[in-house]
Amino acid sequence: MQKPTKFVQVRGAREHNLKNVDVDVPRDALVVFSGISGSGKSSLAFGTLYAEAQRRYFESVAPYARRLIDQVGVPAVDAIDGLPPAVALRQQRGTPGARSSVGSVTTLSSLLRMLYSRAGEYPPRQPMLYAEDFSPNTPQGACPHCHGLGRIYEVTEKSMVPDDSLTLRERAIAAWPPAWHGQNLRDILVTLGYDVDTPWRDLPRKDRDWILFTDEQPTVPVYAGFTPAETRAALRRKMEPSYQGTFTGARKYVLHTFATTQSALMKKRVSRFMIGQSCPVCKGKRLKREALGVTFAGYDISEISQMPLARLVEVLTPAAEGTLSQAAADSAVSRAAARKDTERRVLAGGSAHQAAPDVRRTPNLSEEKRIAAQRIARETIERVATLVGLGLGYLSLDRSTPTLSPGELQRLRLATQIRSNLFGVVYVLDEPSAGLHPADGEALFAALEQLRHSGNSIFVVEHDVELMRRADWIVDVGPDAGERGGQVLYSGPPQGLRSVEASHTARYLFAEVAPGRGAPKAPLGWLRLEGVTRNNLHRIDVDIPLGVLTAVTGVSGSGKSSLVSQALVDLVTAHLGHEMPLPEDEGEALDATPLGPSAGRIASGMEAISRLVRVDQKPIGRTPRSNLATYTGLFDQVRKLFASTKAARARRLDAGRFSFNVPKGRCETCEGEGFVSVELLFMPSVYAPCPTCHGARYNEQTLRVTWRDRNIAEVLAMTVDEALNFFEGELNVQRSLKLLQDIGLGYLRLGQPATELSGGEAQRIKLATELQRAQHGSTLYVLDEPTTGLHPADVDKLMVQLDGLVAAGNTVVVVEHEMRVVAICDWVIDVGPGAGSDGGRIVASGTPADVSNVKASRTAEYLRAMLGR
Repeated sequence: MQKPTKFVQVRGAREHNLKNVDVDVPRDALVVFSGISGSGKSSLAFGTLYAEAQRRYFESVAPYARRLIDQVGVPAVDAIDGLPPAVALRQQRGTPGARSSVGSVTTLSSLLRMLYSRAGEYPPRQPMLYAEDFSPNTPQGACPHCHGLGRIYEVTEKSMVPDDSLTLRERAIAAWPPAWHGQNLRDILVTLGYDVDTPWRDLPRKDRDWILFTDEQPTVPVYAGFTPAETRAALRRKMEPSYQGTFTGARKYVLHTFATTQSALMKKRVSRFMIGQSCPVCKGKRLKREALGVTFAGYDISEISQMPLARLVEVLTPAAEGTLSQAAADSAVSRAAARKDTERRVLAGGSAHQAAPDVRRTPNLSEEKRIAAQRIARETIERVATLVGLGLGYLSLDRSTPTLSPGELQRLRLATQIRSNLFGVVYVLDEPSAGLHPADGEALFAALEQLRHSGNSIFVVEHDVELMRRADWIVDVGPDAGERGGQVLYSGPPQGLRSVEASHTARYLFAEVAPGRGAPKAPLGWLRLEGVTRNNLHRIDVDIPLGVLTAVTGVSGSGKSSLVSQALVDLVTAHLGHEMPLPEDEGEALDATPLGPSAGRIASGMEAISRLVRVDQKPIGRTPRSNLATYTGLFDQVRKLFASTKAARARRLDAGRFSFNVPKGRCETCEGEGFVSVELLFMPSVYAPCPTCHGARYNEQTLRVTWRDRNIAEVLAMTVDEALNFFEGELNVQRSLKLLQDIGLGYLRLGQPATELSGGEAQRIKLATELQRAQHGSTLYVLDEPTTGLHPADVDKLMVQLDGLVAAGNTVVVVEHEMRVVAICDWVIDVGPGAGSDGGRIVASGTPADVSNVKASRTAEYLRAMLGR
């Protein structure tokens, strides 16, 4: 490594918990910002360096344009010198909605549409189509039947009436709302003269169809609590009704509720009665017939978009090399036509071996088409090659972004930056190794090196010790989290960190092997899954050990999350008789309707499991009103303590008065937000403390009540560590706080808004909340990459908690890439050997030592190194 000569000089950085930091960071180098979770490394890299670079750039943008951009605020720093323009690549989840895809994020779909428009093989007499005609997201390209979704949704009699032996009074129509609303609809049917006491299957077809499918909404008198005979008598006598009720057919209720309700739970409920199926017109391909009639290399654009990226390169290579001859083109068209004809005959019940009909050949390729195909194919292959090099060759262009991990999304954006060929830029990355198997980490490091060799600076917030070892420079922030952090402990080449005793990073960076956890614990039994089918898993069998800690490993895209987070969760949930868990961002639109359950069955072992707990990294709330204290239930106990004081009882203030989410206790100026937004037009909006409550969130009367000389706002401002001392003697409150502290979250404030929490912090809060429950054993815990976003020191704290769950007689299954964790698990199931179609199989299963000896496993060599073998 050559000695750096150019530096970014930071003076007086005070963002978040940074304590007036001065530090020099080299340019044209790979710099890793390290430190335990909450130490302040992101505040330095993103909150200070990137924020200032963005602010300076926006100073050069026209004021009107600045109003259209979501700007970050001005960082709290005295001065930054030598700072180049910066690009930030943060961890973030995919955009909700199936219309956002890998192809749209990388803009590769636009290239493909141009390829099909300009160089595609058109059916005879069909006019040329524009690129927009090949997009399912445009009116001119979308299938007119499913509007570009690829699926249609029906509400059938069977879905709405699962048990036709029941009567209407016995709630035969399960799709109707529960409680009073459903009773109201049944009372209306009585007034309309329908029989509510005859089994549904015995009612006339005409009556059943009207009740379920009518769009009519008659308003009639309702006599609440009357029998059918009493209702008929009341109608004859024209008695005053209880009220006038309006009828809604069952299908109309389901569709209207799904489309309009703001309640995710209600949307989830009615979605169960909607049957999704592939669009019969476009066969799920989302495009109009004319667009699907155009082929390239024998494939329509939907088929080529469904290919893994690695396969896409193979298909486009002949065109890129100019070797897609007319004979090859005709042959490809023949293959495609024959394949489609075979599919049609098989679906119609015929034989796949009948003679194929004559295939109409397309006109000879013109020279213009050849040139266009070569140019576009070359550009596409070059872009795709970058993605394949980053270990993303298993993805397809039509893969929707909600199904991607934050790490996969960040690598997609990284590939775009590599292709941009920018020079002299600072790239600020947020844990690019997150979700990566060590084998894929090699490709990531090569990509970062490529950016650096192009004359750029790479600033990485990272916990991965292997990336730290390869860095040119390390800035270690700490020593601890929150108020006990915010200092730069070391800034220099990695080897120099060895002598910094205050650094938590140093002892892991220079450790040779993983710490021991004792001999692997023997399984108490087995949960056997058979015929599991989901994504790239095809009818596989797997035995999951019970009563131990199991790590499921494999390269990115191998199928481990499909096996654990989807198939295992689906099958166990169904076996326990519970509803399927609500997917993230469920119900944003019709295209977000949940998919059906995974295929397969549980052959044995369920007698040892009475409960399933899935602990993921999804946010614990979508607004600042949700916070650490409210989510864990801790705040309920705190509010009761305040309500029990003499001052509260004298004023007749109940526990609800101490919630900032209800009008009686909160400040009405800011409605409990604690701040007001000041719009500055072309400058970033400024959030100022509320002028009435000064950020306290509560009204004056509520704040007058104190418990141990602190008001409720002051308690919410405490960290977990501070609150643990403050609530000494309050066992219910202290139990929650101690668990949060033990899991490494002592630095978080009780009132820390959910929107400020990372995915790793959210996952640990969920785990701490679960640990508060009484442990009776026989629970299956499923965690998806629980070490993401965690410093090795925090990982050790997490492992102590997982060990505690196992010791209590539970089963813990984690999807994991961190070899330090895998090496100390009781059991390892390795999925692979490769990604996508090259994966989806159980490569190895056994103790860590056993798996480390399996030659077919790509995990084995890294596991051997960690075990010191």
